[in-house]
Amino acid sequence: MAYPSVPRARNINDPIEPTGNKLLSGVGPAAWAERADRPDLTIHGDAKIVPMRTAPEFFVEPRDPDPRGYAVVGCDGAVGGTVAELWVDKSEPQVRYLEVLVASTGKLVLVPVTCARIDVAGHRVQVKSITAAQFADVPATKAFHEVTLLEEDKIQAYFAGGYLYATPTRVESAWI
Repeated sequence: MAYPSVPRARNINDPIEPTGNKLLSGVGPAAWAERADRPDLTIHGDAKIVPMRTAPEFFVEPRDPDPRGYAVVGCDGAVGGTVAELWVDKSEPQVRYLEVLVASTGKLVLVPVTCARIDVAGHRVQVKSITAAQFADVPATKAFHEVTLLEEDKIQAYFAGGYLYATPTRVESAWI
């Protein structure tokens, strides 16, 4: 598979620089594994990670914060969207993703809960890895009710890539 990139120097062992949208490049921290394009399954053969709207047996404990409806803020301090739903892992009962309605496009995307900080007092979710505008390009799922292994890897890679590629100031100064 060819990745959209150019070499930084002439030697074969020198690093490559991604081109285009670096968060979607598959290069460096934005790299993903070519996993199966099917959902991970529970022991019963059901999709393992699903939105709570399709899993009525799951709920947010009344004493815990429920971030649905909270604004989602990028690393630039701007609002990128709103939390629409929570996606749970049916095998290990916990929230895995926040489903976010992107403000600029109306698209629904998944944000790994490990990349989000929920601010209960401020009724917002902070995502420090990407800017508000970059929510528009988060890889989408094919289905509204499940996520495949490949889609999970691409989503995780997008947010991981943001820690280096989201803004020019995050890239090592020697390469700017």
